[in-house]
Amino acid sequence: MNLDRVSNEEKLNLCRKYYLGGFALLPFLWLVNVFWFFREAFVKPAYTEQPLIKSYVIRSAVGLLLWIVALTTWITIYQMKRAQWGATGDYLSFTIPLGIP
Repeated sequence: MNLDRVSNEEKLNLCRKYYLGGFALLPFLWLVNVFWFFREAFVKPAYTEQPLIKSYVIRSAVGLLLWIVALTTWITIYQMKRAQWGATGDYLSFTIPLGIP
């Protein structure tokens, strides 16, 4: 989709949908929102809808960053403690690693 062909109101509506969609445990939408609307929010000349688009882009970036930090923390803890958790650690995994922990 070429954003140059879309009206400013439709851009705002689409940006808002991606922002709200990220709360449905779809942080990829926040990533798309940041990359897709960054130029609209911070580079293009000012227009009426731009402050709202800018706020959605900033919020999407913050949400994405928090999601990445939480996911990285969980992965690190799980990889380091899975063997100590015994059966519970194995039940949390789709594939049970073979061998000595």
